Amino acid sequence: MQKVPEAGYAIEGLWISGLQRKLTLDNLSFPFKVIDSLNKSAKIIKKFKPHAVVGVGGYASGPLLRVATGKKVPAVIQEQNSYAGLTNKLLAKKVQKICVAYPNMERFFPQEKVILTGNPVRKDITELAGKRSLGLAHFGLAEDKPVLMILGGSLGARTLNDSVIENLTQLIEAEVQVIWQCGRFYFEEMTEKLAKTEHNGLVHLYEFLKEMDLAYASADVVISRAGALSVSELSIAGKPTIFVPSPNVAEDHQSKNAKAMVDNDAAVLVKDNEARDQLINRAIELIRDEAQKDRLSKNIKAMAKPNAAEEIVEEIVKLIA
Repeated sequence: MQKVPEAGYAIEGLWISGLQRKLTLDNLSFPFKVIDSLNKSAKIIKKFKPHAVVGVGGYASGPLLRVATGKKVPAVIQEQNSYAGLTNKLLAKKVQKICVAYPNMERFFPQEKVILTGNPVRKDITELAGKRSLGLAHFGLAEDKPVLMILGGSLGARTLNDSVIENLTQLIEAEVQVIWQCGRFYFEEMTEKLAKTEHNGLVHLYEFLKEMDLAYASADVVISRAGALSVSELSIAGKPTIFVPSPNVAEDHQSKNAKAMVDNDAAVLVKDNEARDQLINRAIELIRDEAQKDRLSKNIKAMAKPNAAEEIVEEIVKLIA
């Protein structure tokens, strides 16, 4: 809702949400939301007259693509995760192409429509070579100490933040420098807690990281949630990574994303309910294990799809050419 308008594109909202898997008041309004969203989608399609439509699996993709495909508008869906979401599975028969980020997605979609493209990521992350010294200087980090980067997303992740706060002493004793993006919801709280602990300037706390290319270039090891775009970015960055999947997402897709990497020896997995006890110890162990870092970096890089945006656009252009 912020980035899209900043890029110069208007947003049209639909009154739609997910269907809860238990009886709730929200579910009672769901049929009305669907009808309202279908009607508004029809008006949007009529006004905008698109040559093609693209859905990325959100709730709004359902009614909009349902209307568009009913009017014979060419359609593409992009499935970002290793486990297909309900919206995309429902739309699969209606669209012409399905761009996916993981192999073996034919178990969810018609095989003849599936194209392995990867997920689009920001361009600056594809060009990290030679940026480490620049990154260390930008974040005020020393060249002779390892760097741990912690990513909780723009809103933050309670488990990751608490794991750091509760184990700060271990990081300081190990002389590990930390780039810690704690998220908007937790920044004030974590700032207060960090101020109560002597950390010798090793811990650098941020609400949000804008210079992600410099942060990735500086990091020796990364701790992250396992959202689809985070996994894609870390693959392209080629960073040894510990994934802590969020348990609070639909169909537990973050665990499935992380497992896809772990099964290829491309990342380490720490479960959310074990993170407070194990995460920082595991991170320190990995920082000290040069052989494992090299192996993870090589393997996660091999799973990267750096040209995803171009390949998806090519498929869209083929449909409208």
